[in-house]
Amino acid sequence: MADGHRAIVVAFPSSPGVGATAQRMLAARSGSACWQRVVACVVREQPARQPHRLLGTASACPAAPSLISMDLRRSTPAALTSRIPTALDPSLVRPDLLDALAARLVELDASAPVGWRDAVLHSSPGDPASEQALRAVVGDLLYARGLTADVAGPDLAPYVEAWSAPDPERQEPLLLDHASFAAPETLAAQYDAIVIGSGAGGGIAAQALAESGRSVLVVERGGLPRRRDLHTDHLRTPRSGSGLFPHSGPGPEAEKREVMLGDGSWRDVLAGEGLWSNNAMTLGGGTRMYGAQAWRFGPKDLAMASTYGVPEGSSLADWPITYDELEPFYTRVEQMLGVSGGPSTDPWEGARSEQLPMGPLSRSPLGSLLAAAAERLGLGTQPVPLLINTRRRGGRAACLRCAQCVGFDCPVGARAGSHNTTLPSALETGNATLLGDAQASRIDVGPDGRARSVELVGERDGRLWHRTVRADLVVLAAGAIESARLLLDSATDQHPAGLGNAADQVGRHLQGHAYGGASALSAERVVDLRGPGVDISTADFRHGNEGIIGGGILADEFVPTPSSTQRYLRETGLVAADAPVGSPEMERAMLRLGKVVGPVQEVTSADSRVQVNRSRRDRFGRAIVRLSGSLHREDLRGRDLLSSRAADWLAEAGAVDVRPMSPMRLPTPPSGGQHQAGTCRMGTDPATSVVGPDGRVWEHPNIVVADGSTHVTNGGANPVLTIYANALRIAEGIVGVA
Repeated sequence: MADGHRAIVVAFPSSPGVGATAQRMLAARSGSACWQRVVACVVREQPARQPHRLLGTASACPAAPSLISMDLRRSTPAALTSRIPTALDPSLVRPDLLDALAARLVELDASAPVGWRDAVLHSSPGDPASEQALRAVVGDLLYARGLTADVAGPDLAPYVEAWSAPDPERQEPLLLDHASFAAPETLAAQYDAIVIGSGAGGGIAAQALAESGRSVLVVERGGLPRRRDLHTDHLRTPRSGSGLFPHSGPGPEAEKREVMLGDGSWRDVLAGEGLWSNNAMTLGGGTRMYGAQAWRFGPKDLAMASTYGVPEGSSLADWPITYDELEPFYTRVEQMLGVSGGPSTDPWEGARSEQLPMGPLSRSPLGSLLAAAAERLGLGTQPVPLLINTRRRGGRAACLRCAQCVGFDCPVGARAGSHNTTLPSALETGNATLLGDAQASRIDVGPDGRARSVELVGERDGRLWHRTVRADLVVLAAGAIESARLLLDSATDQHPAGLGNAADQVGRHLQGHAYGGASALSAERVVDLRGPGVDISTADFRHGNEGIIGGGILADEFVPTPSSTQRYLRETGLVAADAPVGSPEMERAMLRLGKVVGPVQEVTSADSRVQVNRSRRDRFGRAIVRLSGSLHREDLRGRDLLSSRAADWLAEAGAVDVRPMSPMRLPTPPSGGQHQAGTCRMGTDPATSVVGPDGRVWEHPNIVVADGSTHVTNGGANPVLTIYANALRIAEGIVGVA
């Protein structure tokens, strides 16, 4: 071309995208011939933030390049590079960046559970879902390692350091490392107790048992991933929504789960997908990566059936313990692990024997606007209680306020988790042994119903290993799905339906948290990128909502990643669907986005459940999990209430474009996710529960459950503090009954 300009031809066939968009497109794809689009572009020098700018418009072309028919798995970075530019702001289209994005795409696609390259190589002209999927992938690629100076425009440039991994010199070492793990061949033949799972419940149970002088083996399915990946990879976290397998586990090698969709059909789901209902599987379980909101359940949360009655089609019930029985354990956990916050304004909370040991973090700009708005609306507000140090305490540093918080490993250990509190304390006694990268495949019981041993399995150097270890006590703390799975998959001739399942209760009453809320763009910048981000809340709507069963808290949101922010803005319509990635419009919106969200108290049913398919087994010989059920209609009413109240709050705070969450329709897929609970329900009647108030499984007195599985209801707030407190209560009850 004249003047030394280069012509670039870009071709797009049609294909599914990634994440939720990809799943919708994949389901609808009919295998028809690819649509084609050719974009002629001109590259010339521009005085922008980068040396090259792409100019051009779409045009029809009767014949597409042969790249379109290329086998996706043999696509070269050069072929991918030719498809990426139309998703980017012109100022970002330059050869070095295009090559880097294409190489990153190939690297990620090697282990991606969805067709990442499909979204780039295939696109239907005029198909909004297809084009949005392309932009979502390219945005993820651009911000895969956070915000870097070479891709930040004028609006985001001041935030490069905040939206990047903390300086390694400021990081503190882990309290536990690879040397803390035992090898399978070094295990003893017998332990006083085997604890299965190292998350909130497992860690605190292991500490209580080890400190009582008992020998304890803690079995963790995951291991210790590279810490730098947990600090720097924005796409492979449990909260990214990218559809990629998280570094915190499980990975591509994980088994599929069978999940019933809302239309009644079944689908095999991979571990990178939301429907798999993943808790992080690594040392510390979900507490290694969680947001650490530390709410207490209140008296009414533990007596939902007595308070509201039992709606038709639900299995709503009261807990067999009261708030007063649980309160001392709440207090001990708050003081032992360290919870920060302020005086509670929660009208539904029970009495406290002690106040929180640490004050709150300072407010964000959005938090200040919401505080003033709440006062005008007559809402009570309080800092969100967090298991995060606001000052050095317990040998752990204070929060750095880095933007990479929820979903990431805390670089200084300010966020309390089992991996830096209860498990180190257990190991310090000399009575605890930690086994990683291992699964409990079966609990062996004798004729009297008592557990005798646990069969363990794992993989090392490409080969499976098996060990059977005897124990006087087995504590299940693997999460509501995996704890139920192990009981069901340990069936015997005497217990053909599984252990503790004579009344067909194991796995039933599965629940999590449906979220209500709203998002908005403010007229001014409200994002300062100081973590954790969540700092102001109202508990006024936990109960007392006319015509609603329960309710929930509302709070501002954790600091999101740049990749998830750009995707969210486009999906909600807060920016134009065709806004290029990295455009000034997108960058300004990323700093003006405010969100208020909260979990609704779910009204579970017996049909929401975990089952196992014994005709299908994973490579370890374990039966595949089946998840089925739906939210209850009352859950949707509560969710809509929270969305409406959140929208009112944001509007009063001066937001100019408020978007409540879209309503949901029944039936839905089963609820579980990060707050999974209920599958080993605690009660006083073996006909309607799996464990007694002491956590012991009916018919199997030395098998104990100490995780969210025991929760009868899950509260209208994050449940982890209740998991900690109830597990401590159960474990100390065992210790006291030697």
